[in-house]
Amino acid sequence: MKNYFNLLVLIISLNFMACNFSDGNKGKNERVSQLPQDEHMLLNGVSEAVCYSGFRSGQHPDRGAGAVNPSYEEILEDLQILEKQTPFRLFRLYDCEQNSQMVLEVIREYNLDFKVMLGIWLRAELSAHETCEWLTEPIPQEILDENKILNAQEIAKGIELANEFNDIIVAVNVGNEILVEWNDHMVSLDSAISYVQDVQQAIEQPVTVADNYKWWADHGSELAEVVDFVSIHVYPVWEGRDIDEGMSYTLENINEVMDSLPGKQIVIAEAGWASIATEFGPRASQDKQKQYCQELMGWSKENNITTFIFEAFDEDWKGNPDNPLGAEKHWGLYTVKREPKKVIEMFSDYQTK
Repeated sequence: MKNYFNLLVLIISLNFMACNFSDGNKGKNERVSQLPQDEHMLLNGVSEAVCYSGFRSGQHPDRGAGAVNPSYEEILEDLQILEKQTPFRLFRLYDCEQNSQMVLEVIREYNLDFKVMLGIWLRAELSAHETCEWLTEPIPQEILDENKILNAQEIAKGIELANEFNDIIVAVNVGNEILVEWNDHMVSLDSAISYVQDVQQAIEQPVTVADNYKWWADHGSELAEVVDFVSIHVYPVWEGRDIDEGMSYTLENINEVMDSLPGKQIVIAEAGWASIATEFGPRASQDKQKQYCQELMGWSKENNITTFIFEAFDEDWKGNPDNPLGAEKHWGLYTVKREPKKVIEMFSDYQTK
């Protein structure tokens, strides 16, 4: 009887150890899905959103040499196109300059059914000349010092606009790709955190920082504790993927961020597919743009993730001025002449006369 009892204890102990071993390995080998997000994690309650600047041929924002802005009438035309031909009622602006202010004024004056994530554009406070391929020499310290003053002015303007247009602006983004080493307008993490906190204290809307998904996954834990939600950029075509891997690679990117920042609200602040690009060759086309946007928007709706498609209209001021077929110029759902691309066909059910 004693031997039987000892044998029984041994069997129970082994089973208990096996269960613990299995449970311990489960977390290592299987991802616990954080999707779908709760519906309250949708920005303004919608998954469908788009990035908008509106600069036409011959126009450009102020990045140091002055701006040539769209007219009031041109902005109104753009917003009416989006209102009549697409489902987008939430879009992203990138700065607080005259163009963005005019967009907000047009929405209010014409009582258009749009909400906005306002951008606060931050200029370089660090010289990333050793890691940014198009910076061929260090940014002079006097320029960096001047940029800090301009950034303070931009932040103050963003706070002013967020309060003045609090019925239209539903979120504020502080800085666009300011933390990745490969960009030319880098700001320190400490400064980014300080700026976010300054804005949070002055407005009612949620505040975020938009940056590449990889930065968030590898370095974003400290900032994620400060922002009200995490805003990521995903571009599989920039990373050598073709359309057959476009969506699966996007999901890998998103899961990488979610694994690193469990429980954080995720917004995709930029994602898209170029319709033509010398850099991508046949990987860029209108058909592939349509497919990617269709797959991404369907997935975003199912998983309660607000996704800003990049972007509403082509902007030919971007990229190399000597290369009219460069990728930077051709992410729009419409051409720079406001002609719809094939991707707009997917919105036929939304179009009104």
